[in-house]
Amino acid sequence: MTGSSRSIHPQHTPGHRSLGVLVLGLLLISSAVAPQDLRADTAGLRLLESLQSVIMDLADQAKASVVQIFPSPPAGKKDAPRDRNPNAPGSGSGVMISPDGHIMTNHHVIGDAVEVEVRLSDKTHYAARVVGKDPDTDLAVLKIEADRPLPFAKFGDSGKVRVGQWVLAVGNPFGLERTVTLGVVSGLGRENMNLSRYENFIQTDASINPGNSGGPLFNISGEVIGINTAIINFAQGIGFAIPSNMANQVLQQLLTRGKVVRGWLGVGIQPVTAELAAKFGVREHEGVLVNEVFEHDPAAVAGIKPGDIITKIDGHLIDTPNTLSRLVANLEPGARTPVEVVRDGQRSEVTVLLTERRDAPLLTSLPSSRSDVTLGIDVQDVTAELAERFKLKDLKGVLIATVAPGSLAQAEGLHEGDLIKEVNREDVGSVSEFTAAVARVRRGETILLRVLRDSRAFYVVLKSSDR
Repeated sequence: MTGSSRSIHPQHTPGHRSLGVLVLGLLLISSAVAPQDLRADTAGLRLLESLQSVIMDLADQAKASVVQIFPSPPAGKKDAPRDRNPNAPGSGSGVMISPDGHIMTNHHVIGDAVEVEVRLSDKTHYAARVVGKDPDTDLAVLKIEADRPLPFAKFGDSGKVRVGQWVLAVGNPFGLERTVTLGVVSGLGRENMNLSRYENFIQTDASINPGNSGGPLFNISGEVIGINTAIINFAQGIGFAIPSNMANQVLQQLLTRGKVVRGWLGVGIQPVTAELAAKFGVREHEGVLVNEVFEHDPAAVAGIKPGDIITKIDGHLIDTPNTLSRLVANLEPGARTPVEVVRDGQRSEVTVLLTERRDAPLLTSLPSSRSDVTLGIDVQDVTAELAERFKLKDLKGVLIATVAPGSLAQAEGLHEGDLIKEVNREDVGSVSEFTAAVARVRRGETILLRVLRDSRAFYVVLKSSDR
């Protein structure tokens, strides 16, 4: 999708409930100051006018740095386009972040374009060059050449943003140029929106609509604390912005390197569910479970093993796979990074020398485990014929031959052709070894399986059958 703000569900119409709530609150304040009569010379009205003046000045300052972006200029008019329809489909927003013409926007606004049309607040038009883009964070940087310094906005520190603080969103929703909406920060650290690989969104109730994508989210000091990127349209007042610290980091790398370089740990990971936590001796959501360690990669060299729980990296607590992936990606290749792990109930710290991330996903996860039904699988030894049929490169383990309909195994996503490598942390290389390992499990206890599928491993917890 290019141009308009990405929506997670069907569209809604713009709302201004936040501004109404703010005005009502200010009226209550003024009533407390001057309850007798809100005349022109009362302290209450002067307070309202003062606050209103601050917001108006901020809006004037903010609008000057916001641009409208069209990913596909009309043919033959790239040098000086003058008649572009502002309501054209695919238009989006951006913010000038330097006086020499650098602009930040969303990657999904420009798509595969190498040159786009930009309209400034003074109605002038420019052809902008794409300096670089980063689909993993949904950010892109453009550059226009002008014969004058341009109005621009500075980045603020998104690490200091707090829930409840006032913010202004500025953009071009539905082609309505430089629309300003007022609201508050509703939440921080939002993830699992499936909008980009590295998610850490600021949630706001400032009205954001199609066309706002790539536009700035300002604090009341006029600093950019986020880049607006997505909305939940069926629920008014739920919009998301990429934090300015993440945006600024991407900006600096795109300007200096032309690409974004990220650290690489070299593990497959999954969430720590209640069932997995009980098996590995940690609390639910404490850290992430390592289900695979890639040979010769940094984690393997440092001694991290499948079954380890990573609880901290570089001093930061880990509670979700997304958090670990994002923190590792923020570190420079070559950095020596402390990693805290829990193994067999014991905590320790290892130092990992990160390398550059390759184009492969870090996350392997399954639905949350349940433990109220029977196992529901049959296994068999791996033969040459089966290895060829299921394209197995690793022949050590037992193959799942059938998965019973309605069983926990089916609910947990196990498939025919999956290769079971471990039962309760013990290697199994044959059906006899698998049977012996399962036989040691008491009736009603859970079984921890390590499974290999398409060269990727994961852990799953099943309940033992009634034998």
